[in-house]
Amino acid sequence: MNMVWPEIPLGAWQETYSALHLYTQVVGKYRLARTPWINHSWHATFYLNARGLTTSLIPDAAGIEIIFDLISHAVIGKAGDGRRAEIALEPISVADFHARFCQLISQLGGKPEFHGQPNEVPDPIPFKHDRQIRPYDAEAVERFFHALVAINRVFYQFRTGFLGKVSPVHLFWGAFDLAVTRFSGRPAPLHPGGVPGLPDDVTREAHSHQVSSAGFWPGGSGTDFPAFYSYTYPAPQGFAEAEVAPEGAYFDRKLGEFLLPYAVVQTSTEPETALMAFLESTYRAAADLGGWDRAVLECPAGEPLRPRPLTKQA
Repeated sequence: MNMVWPEIPLGAWQETYSALHLYTQVVGKYRLARTPWINHSWHATFYLNARGLTTSLIPDAAGIEIIFDLISHAVIGKAGDGRRAEIALEPISVADFHARFCQLISQLGGKPEFHGQPNEVPDPIPFKHDRQIRPYDAEAVERFFHALVAINRVFYQFRTGFLGKVSPVHLFWGAFDLAVTRFSGRPAPLHPGGVPGLPDDVTREAHSHQVSSAGFWPGGSGTDFPAFYSYTYPAPQGFAEAEVAPEGAYFDRKLGEFLLPYAVVQTSTEPETALMAFLESTYRAAADLGGWDRAVLECPAGEPLRPRPLTKQA
């Protein structure tokens, strides 16, 4: 089995994935409630670490960090005063997870007060009322984590080739997508909103400026398979018809973005090269057709121990 780029077909773990998604929403809602707003909702995201996903330090009580340990299969809470608590990731209901998580936050000295309903999911059920017992396939979760590690490495490298404003590589728990976003520096027209399960003011603030955004989701956000995506806002004329790489990438007119099935990358002889080709070619289509100042915004990709070379000043 390829554990660097493992197979992660949605159908093989869809119920576990749905459960894990909702558990991250519970934790994400807590982080959202306690953390001051940062542009484009960057204050609410999760980040990869060596064990799974982390909130980073949340400004509650002595400082609280929540970690989804996807190797030991536990949610671990740590506080700045040394307190620690954890709950197992196992077959339970969302209501049980919510109750246990609130107790964990109380044990760490924090305030478990946050919005109690998921976003960006069909037919949302308040956490307290979702009593269906959900499975937990630990092996499938570990495969997914290893895929995220491989994807994160390529996304991070892609991020280094840009001097303009660029997001961290981070996971949005609403749609459960790992993403990285570049900005042209120019304001964008008011977004029309209408994203299911997401308040329009959040959508509009996230797209306040011209963007080229790429990411990965495990499936279920408009596809029934894991896929990489790339979109630009506002979409310039001709974007949907742009030629992009690698073979297997295509424009989905219903979603309004380019897609590349994860399986195309996973089965490639050079997965990192295939994924980077998708990131670079879709960005170039957005930047060229959208009139970005690429000469000012771009730089050589980063290398360890080598400062970015500076151009001579006029």
